[in-house]
Amino acid sequence: MISHSSFHMLLGVMSVLALVVFVALYFVKAGYGMFRTASWGWSIDNRLAWVLMEAPVFVVMWWLWAASGVGMSQPLFLFFLLFQLHYAQRSFLFPCLMKGRSKMPLAIMLMGVVFNLLNGVMQAGGLFYYPADSAYAEGWAYLLHPHAWLGLLLFFAGMAINLHSDHVIRHLRHPGDTRHYLPQKGFYRYVTSANYFGELVEWTGFALLTASPAAWVFVWWTFANLVPRAHAIYRRYVEEFGAEQVGHRKRIFPFIY
Repeated sequence: MISHSSFHMLLGVMSVLALVVFVALYFVKAGYGMFRTASWGWSIDNRLAWVLMEAPVFVVMWWLWAASGVGMSQPLFLFFLLFQLHYAQRSFLFPCLMKGRSKMPLAIMLMGVVFNLLNGVMQAGGLFYYPADSAYAEGWAYLLHPHAWLGLLLFFAGMAINLHSDHVIRHLRHPGDTRHYLPQKGFYRYVTSANYFGELVEWTGFALLTASPAAWVFVWWTFANLVPRAHAIYRRYVEEFGAEQVGHRKRIFPFIY
């Protein structure tokens, strides 16, 4: 694991880079999914790309947890399990459930790999090596703090919204159908990127639960990456289906934006 000073430098650098990404993505659409174009270069199968992109953070988190010696001490082991639960689904189950024959640019996948490796170091460092909250020493009693149980509630609520929204997207088309459809169910009644809203709620809950500065940097990165993309998706839907069909839906935050 990196030194304490290097760890805090990493958090600072990643926070600044997130701001750059946030601004840039309002001008350049990340070329995966509905925005993939040939200009992004060589592409590989979407399922394989998701596994290769997301699995590194799962592996790094496991390795650094094992090396830290915290073992099953609470509440740290619970935080570890929650983080790994998300990435087990995202790395291995989510790609298997994908439909169609879409591809992801190799450049996008490699950028995702780099971020996930760094995020694994950030989250493991913030929880197992350089924890900021001395209340972790309270064990299970830590979960009695209001921010902890509120964070736990938001984590599972966000995960449920995210999983249901992915389910809605997967079942928009019948086999062989290549047309585009406007999602209508679940939180898609309120926003055009309900899956992104769920993910933001989930990681905000994790940050509240853990009270880790590294987890809040991850929330900021998630916001910086998903909010501009949600804006681009909203505009695509308005262009494709018309403002009347999109209606009162917001981009990512119900009733707000």
